[in-house]
Amino acid sequence: MNSIAGLDELLAEATAQLREAATNAESLEQWRIRYLGSHGEVKALMQQLKDLPPAEKPAFGKRINEIKQELTASFKKRKGELTTAGPAGKSAIDMTLPGTPVSIGHKHIITQTIEEIAEIFARMGFEVAYGPEVEDEWHIFDALNMPASHPARDPLDSFYITDSVILRSETSNVQIRVMESKPPPIRIISPGRVYRPDTVDATHSFMFHQIEGLYVDEGVSMADLKTHLDQFCKAYFGHGVATRFRPHFFPFTEPSAEVDISCHICAGDREDCPVCKGSGWIELGGCGMVDPNVLKAVNYDTEKYTGYAFGFGIERMVMRKYNIPDIRILFENDVRFLRQF
Repeated sequence: MNSIAGLDELLAEATAQLREAATNAESLEQWRIRYLGSHGEVKALMQQLKDLPPAEKPAFGKRINEIKQELTASFKKRKGELTTAGPAGKSAIDMTLPGTPVSIGHKHIITQTIEEIAEIFARMGFEVAYGPEVEDEWHIFDALNMPASHPARDPLDSFYITDSVILRSETSNVQIRVMESKPPPIRIISPGRVYRPDTVDATHSFMFHQIEGLYVDEGVSMADLKTHLDQFCKAYFGHGVATRFRPHFFPFTEPSAEVDISCHICAGDREDCPVCKGSGWIELGGCGMVDPNVLKAVNYDTEKYTGYAFGFGIERMVMRKYNIPDIRILFENDVRFLRQF
């Protein structure tokens, strides 16, 4: 093989052998010895240079070097392919093994709680209603029987955007809007964000979530209110929970009450209980019969219709149920905390 054409034939042959026969480390090494080894075919070609006429030696020698470089590069490439494929040319990925789990997110515990509460009240015939977070004074104060002198209307207790536009401090505005839009009977709950200029600490935040309820129809009584809230508390906190109602005052309900649930930590047996302070009771929220002035504001016949309303803080319920000591934990978005729910 002392011609350029013969060299090209050798290159084609070696390339084909590399592709077809070198299927594992052993056969690849045999290929290297045959073509690139110290006694291989490329080495033998170089020894033929001394027998060529002087005029043919430069072109022949140049082509041998090109073939050697090309075969060496092809050898390294094939070796890399076999190394990636693994032993015996098999794929390094075992397709029979289970895949790596993909970490995905889930609903925040506050969202989960709102949906759970809505589902419980849905079984009692309540629908979910939503309303604006930016509200006018009529829907958030006036229609709810709050006089101009009421402390809740003070800029220290509400976020005012303008003189008459406010970030709602409770979701009661939804109750007014629903009653304005249709006649009784009405059974709704209204979950959502509310805003108050409170100093942030373990139990307060300037933004939190409330869920309020409204039931208006003929013959609605305080007995209905107590029954529904007691059923709800047992469904959400567990059948062993007890409820009590304490007299209170709210401008939009009369009579009004605070709802307490029995302490799930100590049941009143520990004076040093961090949750109930030894009283055995935990405050849940406010409630009462809708004040006739509120019904008149939406043009309901107060001689025909009565109703009740209630309001709970979502964060407070989450903290009570899951023994969370600080409201700020709910908004810090620590994945270690969120994964628990």
